[in-house]
Parts: sequence; structure tokens; C-alpha cells
Amino acid sequence: MKFILKLVGLIVLAAVLGAVSVLYWARQPILPASSAVVPFEIAAGSSVRSSARQIALAGIPLNPWLFEALARASGKGARLKAGFYELKPGTTPRGLITQMVRGEFAQESLTVIEGWTFAQMRQAVAAHPALKHDTLTLSDSELLARISTDFQHPEGLFFPDTYLFAKRSSEMQIYKQAYAQMMQRLNQAWEARDPSLPYQSPYDALKMASIVEKETGRKSERNMIAAVFVNRLKLGMPLQTDPTVIYGMGERFGGNIRKKDLQTDTPYNTYLRLGLPPTPISLPGAESLAATFNPAPTDALYFVARGDGSSYFSNNLDEHNRAVGRYQLGQK
Repeated sequence: MKFILKLVGLIVLAAVLGAVSVLYWARQPILPASSAVVPFEIAAGSSVRSSARQIALAGIPLNPWLFEALARASGKGARLKAGFYELKPGTTPRGLITQMVRGEFAQESLTVIEGWTFAQMRQAVAAHPALKHDTLTLSDSELLARISTDFQHPEGLFFPDTYLFAKRSSEMQIYKQAYAQMMQRLNQAWEARDPSLPYQSPYDALKMASIVEKETGRKSERNMIAAVFVNRLKLGMPLQTDPTVIYGMGERFGGNIRKKDLQTDTPYNTYLRLGLPPTPISLPGAESLAATFNPAPTDALYFVARGDGSSYFSNNLDEHNRAVGRYQLGQK
């Protein structure tokens, strides 16, 4: 009887010591502070035991048996999410379990630049090494269909920003996020717009914002640039903006716009055609959208580059011609 009691006591003591050891282990950093971040992947459908093995196989000095025991004892063993992770120095086994339960995957980023065309955005998405490239064979129209939009042309529909995503995310995630953000910003601005603005639809405003984006040399002039084109629209004047002509030229544009290019008709030649172009010509950013809905209070109808990145604005053609002579032709 005494032997049995001693045996039970030893078993209980071993269990207590084991539990204390596991708890102590669970609070110790897996990697020393001087270590680099270690990436690892958990495959879809992995059990807690398989997950522990995959972590160890990634070169992480983690005891798979203890990790499994800790995860099961905490009631979180069945809640570990598959995906790509990064183990940072100082992370404890308990912290790693929390990270995997929350699905705090390794973050990557992609920056879409203001003023890019949609073609440039597609190139950047296709070139990002951390994305799952599953839209490469889709045409622009097929891509729009996947987003479930009624728009037929992709230009201007995607908001330029920096997008965070988990490694190996679908490219479609970026497109859907950028589209949703542009639509949200555009529709909010449209609801709060001045009704005197000469836009028939939010899409018209988006076209204007894309022109403002491409025409602006200095951010501080966006509202003035927008005002010039708004004033022209109200008066029925042609917009006469080079960026639309260049967009309409497509691959024919060689870096310089010539007189014959201005005289060659395309749907985007705003020297020959009145009103806004048929689609946006770039991906406008927040400041260009804001300027489009809040043009400066001015009667200016013309502007010319000074040569230092700024523009000179004129209210009439005579003043504009003098400014062209001064700033473009070097006349005094």
C-alpha cells in the first residue's frame, strides 16, 4: 500500500514538474534577440501535430511535441490557421500559438502610384514576387467581370495606395481592394458635391480627376488646374489637354507630342472633340479627386508651364499668349 502511495505521489510530482516545465518553456523566446526573422508556411488542412512539424522543418528551434501539447492544453490546437508566417525574435511558444490562431500572417505590400495607367498597375501586380499570379491570363474585361462591376473600361477605377496582403494572396485581392476604395471615395465625394459642377455622373468626375492628376506639376495647383477645366466645360470650350491626346496615341507616343498629333483625331483628342474623354486616362489620387470636386474660385481659362514646375494662369487668350511668349519662347 505504501509503495502504491509513493508511486502515485511520484506520478503526481512528475506531472506537476512537467506542467511547470511546459509553462516555463512556453514563456521563453524561441529565437534569441540577435536572430533574423524566420519565415515558415503551414499547409492548408494541417493538424496541430503536422503544424508543429512544419515549423520545426523550417529551421525553427521549436520542440514539436511540447508545442503540440501546449496548443492542445490551451484549447487552441484546432484553431491554428494555415498560411505564411514570420517568426520574429522574442516570440514565445505561447505567443506563436496566439499569432497562428489570429492568422497574423507575414505581411507584404504593393504600392500603386498616383497617375499610373491601369496597364502600369497590372505590370506592377504581375511583377510582385509575393502574390499568387492568378489573373495573368485574364483580359481587362474578364478582370472587371471578376470584380463584378458594370464598367467596361478599367482605367481610373482603382485607387492608388499602398496595399498590405498576406504572402501568396491572390492578385484579385489587390484589384478588389483598390476598386472598392476608389468607388467609396468617389461616391462619397459625389454625394457631397456642389450641384453647379458640370459633371453628369460620378464617372465624369473621375475622368476629370484623372486629367487633373496628369496635368499637375505642383500639388498646390491641383485646385487651379481643376478650375480651368471646369470653367472650360461650363463655357463649352474644348479642354485642349495634352495628356488626353497622349493617352489616345497609345504606343504611338514616342515621348514628345507634335503638332500633327494634336491634329490627328482619336476619341481622346480634346483639341478636336468637345467635352470629357470617353474614359479616365490615369489612376487619380486623393488630392486630385478632392480638387475635382473643389475647384478654386477663379475665372482662369488657360495655364502655361513656367519651367520650374509651376504654372501661370490666365483669364483670357491675350494674357495667355503673352505668358506663352514669356515662359515658353523666352520673349520679354
